[in-house]
Amino acid sequence: MPAIATASSPRAPGSALQRLGSRLSRGSRSNRTRAPFAGTPLPVAIAVSAGVLCAVMLVSVSAGSVTVSLADTGRVIFAHVGGKTPGVGFTVDQIVWNYRLPRVFLAALCGCGLAVSGVILQALVNNPLADPYVLGLSSGASLGAVTVMVSAGAALGDVGVSTAAFLGAILTAAVVFVLGQHRGTVVPTRLVLAGVAVGYLLLAATNYLQLRATPNELRAVMFWTMGSVAGASWERLGPVTAVVLFVVAVVLAFGRRLNVLGTGDEQATALGVDVRTTRILLLVLASLLTGTLIAVAGGIGFVGLMIPHLVRLSCGMDHRRLLPLSALLGGTYLVAVDLLSRTVGAPDELPLGIFTAVFGAPFFLWLLRRDGGRT
Repeated sequence: MPAIATASSPRAPGSALQRLGSRLSRGSRSNRTRAPFAGTPLPVAIAVSAGVLCAVMLVSVSAGSVTVSLADTGRVIFAHVGGKTPGVGFTVDQIVWNYRLPRVFLAALCGCGLAVSGVILQALVNNPLADPYVLGLSSGASLGAVTVMVSAGAALGDVGVSTAAFLGAILTAAVVFVLGQHRGTVVPTRLVLAGVAVGYLLLAATNYLQLRATPNELRAVMFWTMGSVAGASWERLGPVTAVVLFVVAVVLAFGRRLNVLGTGDEQATALGVDVRTTRILLLVLASLLTGTLIAVAGGIGFVGLMIPHLVRLSCGMDHRRLLPLSALLGGTYLVAVDLLSRTVGAPDELPLGIFTAVFGAPFFLWLLRRDGGRT
């Protein structure tokens, strides 16, 4: 993984500003040439992306093993929002309001959060191949969840599994953060290497626990570790929604600073950015966001890798655009993937991780070929 570039020798802040301005100017012209929608006004891009997300969510709520018309879906939603009785059958009302709608909302939140976490981590380590799992958070969450499933699954239930997964992710982030420092400073390359090493160690422990699981426990473990939003409910949506909205709102205010971090630590410091504090804060926010999502939906790979790339290719490198558009596209993508997971093999349901890997792996093979191996 490449480290964040730094200048070869210290220079005056004025010189750094001049070089940064020249670089950003050249990069801006280049991005307009390569990214077809880079010149689209941000409010227009957000409005279109939000409209597409709402449309995909509505179709996802309507479709499934039992098809519900879009008209009936709309009646159920508007009736519940307005506090009225839906003019449809009880079964349709239950399918739309209590089963599919919470699930679709959770898929949208997970896609949004994982995409934003990917943007944050790629900016922090200055590597476009970083994602929320590069720090070993997924492995830590899996170990916590599998430990509860194998040792006390029946006693603690889904709440115990989610809590253990969240704590596993957060504790892993803390360990990786400590190992990723050198003389009190977070080193991006060291952080990535620590995440990979700790992740493999935790994965080994998880595999050992799986060997001790019963067949029923092993099926639940495998399904959870590959990702699913089947356990969504209105009660579980509250905390997840609060965390996602809070983190995304805070991170959106860091768009300019993320742009400056990409120019190197020295130039960022010359421009008045507290690099160490900014990096620590964003790392904590990304860990909180990823840990919360893994706790409720399991391991869902490639979203944090694939979505930021798609937005960069279409809308440019500016993080002020990249963050909100990645959030909306990530939500749209995972809602569509969840629809496939419960319709392709109906009435059986497939884990989300299967589809995200099927779509994500070929995308990056294409990306590597397109860029001639320079990504």
